[in-house]
Amino acid sequence: MSASLPPIDSAYQIDFLVRLLNTASPTGYTEAAIGLVEQELSAFNLPTLTLTRTRKGALVARWAGRENSAPRALTAHVDTLGAMVKEIKANGRLKLSRIGGLVMGGVETEGCWVLTQSGQRIRGSYLLHEASGHVYGAAAHESKRSEDSMEVRLDAHTSSAEDTRALGINIGDFVAFDTRTEVTDGFVRSRFLDDKACVANLVSAIKTLAEAGLQPAQTTYFHFSNYEEVGHGASAGIPAEVQELVAVDMAAVGDGQESDEYHATLCVKDSGGPYHHGLSQKLRRLAKIYDIPHKIDIYPNYGSDGEAFWRAGGDVAVALIGPGVDASHNYERTHIAALEATTNWVVAYLLD
Repeated sequence: MSASLPPIDSAYQIDFLVRLLNTASPTGYTEAAIGLVEQELSAFNLPTLTLTRTRKGALVARWAGRENSAPRALTAHVDTLGAMVKEIKANGRLKLSRIGGLVMGGVETEGCWVLTQSGQRIRGSYLLHEASGHVYGAAAHESKRSEDSMEVRLDAHTSSAEDTRALGINIGDFVAFDTRTEVTDGFVRSRFLDDKACVANLVSAIKTLAEAGLQPAQTTYFHFSNYEEVGHGASAGIPAEVQELVAVDMAAVGDGQESDEYHATLCVKDSGGPYHHGLSQKLRRLAKIYDIPHKIDIYPNYGSDGEAFWRAGGDVAVALIGPGVDASHNYERTHIAALEATTNWVVAYLLD
């Protein structure tokens, strides 16, 4: 018979996740998303939970534990893929520079917002330059989707670079793509479940313990990073006293992978090499004790904030868990079962 954990509030977890998904946060433009997480944690009114910001803009929550002999940390990131304005074209449209590993075909024809330096939000859509089948014929089907071949068509009366600049748009403005978030039949499909699903896991786990009148076994730091998609999110902000770090990030689903949308996954190796065997074994043990549905997997084209901390010299054991997410870096999907399993795994780790 498996041990039991305090019940999680799944309705809350989904509600918070949807609100976070609908808060634009491409890497470098994450203040609103960090602020939402900070506001949510503050509302729990936990006197032993203290919140600070790093100079880099990440949020760090320190929750005093029953003991402080082996402090530990968990990290998840609020920043997402996106783009910045690289060029204002002669036709008034915008050429973009990608942020992170955005799949170009995955945002073709998608609506977007240009976030100007003055605070305006100007609507547009992202299209192949040769989008018209009646004008360009076969090229509309055959042209490679790339930064050079695609452009933002603004929903404004503009036909020149001068017209576009007059709208307040400049080089370096951020561009956020629509998430198209939907919750249906137990599934959540949306862009940027990577990694807002896992931010929701951490926030929900804290709420679960707080409502049960529990606290972590050890003092725990929750690091909500804001530069993961470009490779250096958790390279700073995790205290040197931390002995273990669990990165909570989405599990890749596809051919050759064990992960699926209905389980949490423990990743034992990715593009940076193996994770810490001892910490991974501890997480396996907890999953068995609490009967947490999970898979074990290896991701060949993947990196995490745990590795970012290692590369920055962090002397900690690092492991990686997360919910299975289909079509990562594209139009993603997961299932509530995977979200619940991941949150339960985090709760089990906090109590262990």
